[in-house]
Amino acid sequence: MDLESILFTQGFGSRRQCRALIAQGRVAVAGGVCLDADADFAVEDFTFEVDRAPWRYRERAYAMLNKPAGYECSREPQHHHSVFSLLPPQLAARGVQCVGRLDEDTTGLLLLSDDGQFVHTYTSPKRKVPKTYLATTRHPLDELQLQALRDGVLLHGEKTPIAAAAAAMRDERQLEITVNEGKYHQVKRMIAAAGNRCEALHRERIGSLALPPDLAPGAWQWLDEAQLQALRGASSPTPA
Repeated sequence: MDLESILFTQGFGSRRQCRALIAQGRVAVAGGVCLDADADFAVEDFTFEVDRAPWRYRERAYAMLNKPAGYECSREPQHHHSVFSLLPPQLAARGVQCVGRLDEDTTGLLLLSDDGQFVHTYTSPKRKVPKTYLATTRHPLDELQLQALRDGVLLHGEKTPIAAAAAAMRDERQLEITVNEGKYHQVKRMIAAAGNRCEALHRERIGSLALPPDLAPGAWQWLDEAQLQALRGASSPTPA
């Protein structure tokens, strides 16, 4: 692939802007400035630099973000900042989408990708991908509330009860809850239906993929192959 196309596919601007970056001597390959926009490179494991910042070619973008509170999962936020403002401009420009949404006050693991099939796989209700949250409740939890969540609670507007895949106390006001659906405000509504109130909500895991403890709020990272495999293990369709 020629160097101009590589930069274009990686989100470094329009083709004209990418060609200009190269002509201005701002792009380096293998430690040396490359001024030839038509220079051809094998893209497998290809790394280049723009303004001395390294960037590895990726055919598709798969990333995770530790979403802080006060950010909306939208490119056109209404009342808060956009989560896309936390990403490098090149990544945001690739057209990555949020893989499911978190409320503006919900924190934790958020996946992003420009792979439409990947996005569909981990948002489709048919896949029943488990998502684990840590909820802080207003009132102390008790076994009756936990059992109600496990057995299923009826939410307003729903015709059948919805059950948590798992629900356990970490302490008297800390609830670990796993759900397989992704309905609007689902965990908060389930906790309310069980007789309590959710004061804070943090997503810890999607399938077997856990939010790394060293990924700070507002920080992001690429998904590596082991992390992608952890996700793939949770995405098999549930038998009818």
